[in-house]
Amino acid sequence: MKKLNAPEIKVLRIINRFNLGGPIYNVTFLSKFLPSNYETKLVGGCAINTEFDARFILQNYEISAEILPSMSRKINLIDDFKAFIQIVRIIKSFKPDIVHTHASKAGILGRIAARLMGVPVIVHTYHGHVFHGYFHPMINRIIVFIERLLGKISTTIITISSTQYTEITDTYRIVPSNKACIIPLGFDLTRFEASKVNRDTIRKELNLKSNQTAVAIVGRLAPIKNHHLFIDAAAITHKKHPEEFIFFIIGDGELRDALKSYVSNSYPTLVNSIVFMSWVKDMTGCYPAMDIVCLTSLNEGTPVSLIEAQASGIPVISTNVGGVKDIIVEKKTGIILKEKSAEELSKHLIDLHINENLRVKMSQNACNFVKEQFSYQRLVTDVDLLYKRLLVNE
Repeated sequence: MKKLNAPEIKVLRIINRFNLGGPIYNVTFLSKFLPSNYETKLVGGCAINTEFDARFILQNYEISAEILPSMSRKINLIDDFKAFIQIVRIIKSFKPDIVHTHASKAGILGRIAARLMGVPVIVHTYHGHVFHGYFHPMINRIIVFIERLLGKISTTIITISSTQYTEITDTYRIVPSNKACIIPLGFDLTRFEASKVNRDTIRKELNLKSNQTAVAIVGRLAPIKNHHLFIDAAAITHKKHPEEFIFFIIGDGELRDALKSYVSNSYPTLVNSIVFMSWVKDMTGCYPAMDIVCLTSLNEGTPVSLIEAQASGIPVISTNVGGVKDIIVEKKTGIILKEKSAEELSKHLIDLHINENLRVKMSQNACNFVKEQFSYQRLVTDVDLLYKRLLVNE
């Protein structure tokens, strides 16, 4: 049993890779803001070439991290074994009281290494999962089987939404309910609310007219994000209101060229009304110009873009995937699509465009809601209490 009044509690925190997304914010705030009696060592792999390297977030909060070059997104037995050996060596040297892994690859290698080295407490956070929507059903079954085995060697599992908790404990039976808990993500959201004063300046920089509704989708340009749905809805909307909408696709990835070709070949009249912006390092310089933010994914964990957008006072529209229904108050801060159809998405875009009063009300509700639910202070408090409880029980 670890004495909670001991000089320090050592936590080894392992993340898949330092790419832009929810996990890097999670590990940053936990590494920075846990009480002073914690010593945290952060390790992880690099972003791949189609992702945005987000180590600048660590630098902004003066967090150092050890890079594992062999920790990659894809399965590679040689590289994975190298990463595993590196993690074992780090555990042997650092002697952590807790190993806390974040996301799939880190969760596999880190938990096995921690168990092998006799670490007292092993925690894993599911930021999303790949149990459906990514692979062939046979591969999905193998993944679920492996995760069940890993669940047995974990002290506890953290899920980031009630929907995900149900999937982990009931739908896929990864661990029993008493071995899992819900700790939503946390962010530094004050800067997004403050950025709203820059709306007119940013809209001018983007050449937006006062009567135009700016609609954005933010994220990797990858199949799972289903950007074709966004583009199809944009085409329907543009046909009905050709001068009143501008659409922004913010992000980059493997489908960039294919999506541009899809727009030019399928909807040539839309070309001048849809803007591909690549990655934006600081979204406080972009969100204030937007009127609506969309998400069209086929699978998600807890989408950071929807939380940040609401913090910026922007109504959101999303497909009903992952933990989305836990971060949107239906018809108060945003809209959750009943079907993944371009017609339905277009209808809601036009409704919010026409009904400015509804948009303003949603804007106010959205900002208040996420401030209460998704602050990093709440995240840190929740994790601190969990760690202490687990250490006492060991």
